[in-house]
Amino acid sequence: MVALLCFLLALLVSPFRSKTRLEAENAALRHQLAVLRRKVRGRLGFTRGDRWFFVQLYRWFPSILKAIAIIQPETVVRWHRAGFRLYWRWKSRSLGGRPQIGADLRALIRRMSLENPLWGAPRIHGELLKLGFEVAQSSVAKYMVKRRGPPSQGWRTFLRNHAPDIAAMDLFVVPTVGFDLLYAFVIVRLDRRDLVWINVTANPTAEWIARQLTEAFPWDEAPRHLIRDRDRAYGAAITRRLRAIGIRDKPIAPASPWQNGFAERLIGSIRRECTDHIIAVGERQLRRILRSFAHYYNGSRTHRSLNKDAPRRRLIESVGTIVSRPILGGLHPSILPNLIFGTHRPESAPGAVRPPWGAKRRCQLLRGSQTSLVLNGALEPTSFPWSALSVCQRNRRLPVWKLDR
Repeated sequence: MVALLCFLLALLVSPFRSKTRLEAENAALRHQLAVLRRKVRGRLGFTRGDRWFFVQLYRWFPSILKAIAIIQPETVVRWHRAGFRLYWRWKSRSLGGRPQIGADLRALIRRMSLENPLWGAPRIHGELLKLGFEVAQSSVAKYMVKRRGPPSQGWRTFLRNHAPDIAAMDLFVVPTVGFDLLYAFVIVRLDRRDLVWINVTANPTAEWIARQLTEAFPWDEAPRHLIRDRDRAYGAAITRRLRAIGIRDKPIAPASPWQNGFAERLIGSIRRECTDHIIAVGERQLRRILRSFAHYYNGSRTHRSLNKDAPRRRLIESVGTIVSRPILGGLHPSILPNLIFGTHRPESAPGAVRPPWGAKRRCQLLRGSQTSLVLNGALEPTSFPWSALSVCQRNRRLPVWKLDR
């Protein structure tokens, strides 16, 4: 009944409509019938021509939405908006102008701005010109990383600049074979994780620790700041000694060992790699073992935080026969090349390298922190690290090797 009334109302209103409007509605109805005749199995599909036809009719006669039955009016509106976006995207396309910058150069500009937060567009533009890149300063400013606040350095850069002037100290306990407790005292520099001092005592008093500080830091090598925990062993004698040496005392917060993380991590390494595998007989033996481990730790052991290098830098040794030398009774074997110069060739190194030198110049020089010296075929290991090796200076026929400590 309702449909019949609507049909009668449409007949009554139709004489008052414009002829073009009626033709548009008829065209929409005919096209819908054509789409229905093309229908195959499944969902009703529309071609690009169908979408274009309905969109154009909607642009000219928006009232045709009432005559469309096979699709929703919102669908036609969505098609119209999508066509609007495509049209203006095509209108605003680039017709030339400045050539685009390559992706590699854009990534380089972004990387330079990230790694150098204090640099602006003029500084980065100058560096790129020196690297051979022809780019405008405005383009550099366009592809730089946008920051909200003023430029500032990161915490990693800040700590790396101040680490050479900071050291940390701590105590840890080692049980003996008789269930007594020995206290090991360590001092580490934060710059290269260098184990500066290690000693053992059964009674860690403030006077004993103050004496260790004096022996560990000469007047010209003392750090600016020293981090420590709030142990009762650090009494007034230590603060007076630090003040006399010129070191600022920096105690951490109570019950906050993570604030002294460098010393705690060093103690963990000593426990895992040394004291957990031995039984200390006494103070003298433990001191000898820990000092031997300290020599290995500073000179041979690589660190991930140092880019797989030792605290005392090791040179790359690529010449000679690789041999293993036991440290701490074989607990940590040290792998070093064995360079044999001259005519002497030991049985343990059948493939040792022999340079074209005479027999009078028999000398072995192993670069690095653990260095051995062989004179005339006799092996004589040295216990002190060498920081640098100078070039052989010849005086007449006698070669002279200078070792700079």
